[in-house]
Amino acid sequence: MNNTDKSTISHFAIKIVEKGLTVPAIFLLESTKYISFIAGQALIFFGPILTVFVNDKKYYDFIQLLEKKENIEFLIKEIEESHLGLNK
Repeated sequence: MNNTDKSTISHFAIKIVEKGLTVPAIFLLESTKYISFIAGQALIFFGPILTVFVNDKKYYDFIQLLEKKENIEFLIKEIEESHLGLNK
């Protein structure tokens, strides 16, 4: 994973924590990390609908990151660290 990928995941983790979604996000990620490729394919399927609300390039780049189990584990770690950093 390169620095750009790490930066993207870290930024997303901070957004999750700022919106107060730490617990649901970790629960969802932990429960789906072993089927992350299938979940990524489902997100690609729904892409034309969901990209109405978000930037399509960022959306598809993020899906590629989430299709790898090690990236999901990194995201969980970043969410936990961001949560601890904001609640000090």
